[in-house]
Amino acid sequence: MEKTPLSFLQTMSLSHMENMPLSHSSLQGAQRPSWKQWLFYSTVIIVLLLCSFSALIFTFLPLKTAQGPCVAKFGPLPSKWQMPSPEPSCVNKTADWRLKILQNGLYLIYGQVAPNTAYKGRAPFEVQLRKNEDPIQALTNNSMIQNVGGAYEFHAGDVIDLIFNAEHQVLKNKTYWGIFLLTNPQFIS
Repeated sequence: MEKTPLSFLQTMSLSHMENMPLSHSSLQGAQRPSWKQWLFYSTVIIVLLLCSFSALIFTFLPLKTAQGPCVAKFGPLPSKWQMPSPEPSCVNKTADWRLKILQNGLYLIYGQVAPNTAYKGRAPFEVQLRKNEDPIQALTNNSMIQNVGGAYEFHAGDVIDLIFNAEHQVLKNKTYWGIFLLTNPQFIS
């Protein structure tokens, strides 16, 4: 029996048949997404939903804004409290480096503390921003100028002050702090 030579196409189709798997449940080259991809896509969708929900809340329940500018700044020395009007409606100065909140709201505190690097006293360097004598921020690095402050919710009657562990630990002619009312947190009814 004489063998007839197979054509090129017949050879190719037979070689593919040999390499073909018996069960073929998915398309070749297509892969199922890994758990990492599912986690990533789920996280993106949740973040987008939260952002959309937050935007809806702030659209339909806007915050009351402050009635007028309410700003106060103390320092640097020799200047004292600086206020745009004789007495702003939201704060009352009670002493140097200290004031009393008169209106509930979200306030921004900003400031700069310049340590006196020549100070050789026994007291360790510490500057505190306090609310009702409880520290809300403490600075302990006496090697560089540092910023103090942040956004805080205060209530009428709160007393805010900036204190130093020792009188000569800071350069008061380069140290200051200020406060201004951002918004009232009550929702409009």
